[in-house]
Amino acid sequence: MFKKWIKKIAGPEGELKEPSSQEPVEQTEAEEPVINSSAQESPEPSDQSDPVQEKGMKAGTPRLGLFKRLKEQMGKTRGGFVRQMDQLLLGRQEIDPELLDELEELLVMADMGVTTVQDIFEKLRAEVKKKELQDPLALRERLKEQIADLLKVPSTQITWTPNPFVVLVIGVNGVGKTTTIAKLAYRLKQEGKNVLLVAADTFRAAAVEQLETWGKRIHVPVIKHSAGSDPSAVTFDGIEAAIKRDVDVVIVDTAGRLHTKVNLMEELKKISRVISKKIKEAPHEVLIVLDATTGQNAISQANLFSEAVGVTGIVLTKLDGTAKGGIVVSIADQMQIPIRFIGIGEKMEDLRQFDPEEFVEAIFAEG
Repeated sequence: MFKKWIKKIAGPEGELKEPSSQEPVEQTEAEEPVINSSAQESPEPSDQSDPVQEKGMKAGTPRLGLFKRLKEQMGKTRGGFVRQMDQLLLGRQEIDPELLDELEELLVMADMGVTTVQDIFEKLRAEVKKKELQDPLALRERLKEQIADLLKVPSTQITWTPNPFVVLVIGVNGVGKTTTIAKLAYRLKQEGKNVLLVAADTFRAAAVEQLETWGKRIHVPVIKHSAGSDPSAVTFDGIEAAIKRDVDVVIVDTAGRLHTKVNLMEELKKISRVISKKIKEAPHEVLIVLDATTGQNAISQANLFSEAVGVTGIVLTKLDGTAKGGIVVSIADQMQIPIRFIGIGEKMEDLRQFDPEEFVEAIFAEG
């Protein structure tokens, strides 16, 4: 029954597409090389307006309760497929094949993935056939339970030890990688950790300056070279600096686009080797940043990057901007890689540690 719309949701297999919305780039001239790779000190406060404050990113911004904030920011998803599901179930007295077919199509169109949805409904149909599931309202609860179970990918919590704990952050341009790094650094700093950023994306115009600007705003040092430098050399200097300064966590930014896909993957492998030579078993965490609004293409990106450097965790951004929050379920089920964090807004606090049960409760909540 999937043939009529499967082509709408599946792009060319293995194709590494970049999202249409690119990260904002400030076109400035490259600075002179920083010969000793020392982190730059924060400048005196500027009289100009600060985009961090304009977007509500200033530290200490009053927050709603954590669950209430999550529920509020996931409103598009709740108002999308969850609301449509509730409308389908409204007034139904029994679970018939037509209802199951409509629900199945609805979940696929919410970017939950054909394979994932088929697995869910194979189990549901078996329960209906055995008369273990007969009430349409009970069907809603059963769906909720199955989705929560799929999101619980077996994994260990990040302990952020030993020191320095190295996090390699990867992903294509435009997914919000630099902003995510800043939010993660801010989060860790709030927890009392000494954080260092490494600007190893030396290929994208103004990428180094972007990360340096974020570092100054959240008062986290940045190791950099000039634009166009060897990313591995920057990484080497960054790890050396982290060891000398007794840093707790090092976050390494990387390029999201080179001339070819092969070049990008080879560069990431090289950076990873440089890190592991300096610190045994590092990088300790390889986080891929994916844009939730790109749908199933996010899974293609995750597969390609994982083949190159072995992704250990996922950060899913822009969840507040899509009605198709089902992509979270699809990624967790198909990739079997834990979702570590989700981005649900522009505030610094909106990078949230992912909690499967809390997430499901938020999108299925009433009102």
